[in-house]
Amino acid sequence: GVTPWPQEVTAQMVANFVHGGAAINVLARQAGATVTVVDVGVATDLVSVGVGEAPNLLRRRVRNGTRDLADGPSLTPDEVRQALDVGAAVATELVAQGARALVTGEMGIGNTTPAAAVIAALLGRPAAEVTGRGTGVDDATLAHKVAVVDRGLARLPAGAGPLDVLAEVGGLEHAALAGFVIGGASHRVPVVVDGVIAGAAALAATRLCPAVHPYLVAGHRSTEPGASAVLAALELEPVIDLGLRLGEGSGACLALPVLEAAARILGEMATFADAAVTEA
Repeated sequence: GVTPWPQEVTAQMVANFVHGGAAINVLARQAGATVTVVDVGVATDLVSVGVGEAPNLLRRRVRNGTRDLADGPSLTPDEVRQALDVGAAVATELVAQGARALVTGEMGIGNTTPAAAVIAALLGRPAAEVTGRGTGVDDATLAHKVAVVDRGLARLPAGAGPLDVLAEVGGLEHAALAGFVIGGASHRVPVVVDGVIAGAAALAATRLCPAVHPYLVAGHRSTEPGASAVLAALELEPVIDLGLRLGEGSGACLALPVLEAAARILGEMATFADAAVTEA
């Protein structure tokens, strides 16, 4: 009840990613990036939406869908660890294939709710402060969404660690993205963080492994309040701030040309001394 969109849309959008028709596919082509789709736990069978084997699809499903956090723990500790391992393994594979930067993106109907819960739990913030409208829900649905987050938070003991938080109120995508962040950082590759879902995962990753922090780049600032809470906590300045709420990794991908320009300036631009320019 936290979103007007049916759960089946997740699988339909995954099919769109695989077939190259989503916003992230368009933006990735413009940026010269590739899109790797990882099925870590789509509830709907992808075959039913016309997705067979594809070179850009990795089938690494831990379980069929994340459980409803309103009713009880969303994942088991073992499922969290499996999803973390999936993310870390995918990051390692992409770096081995030549990726010099990694971008976080996701697709999951309803997943701004567990993202808000993870952020609230790890930052000790009230649910109402970090829970937003997601796809643009009305006031009544937002109030229900906050109540659902509060219900999940109430089950957590004080000082719960990141693994416990992910198991109680997180999603498979949050755990997998946290592993992806840690995996990328372990290979000294920058990881560009997208919006609130990826931000929640990055926050969990820093709590699991503080050494990842120097490798994080905030691609953009999502309109979700939880996203700004994460950026403030991690002391990250977003590369762009365009009021986006699309998800998919789109905001992070839009930041890639700016990051590439910065790297080229550092690597290719002559200093005043090199160019024999008189300094003041």
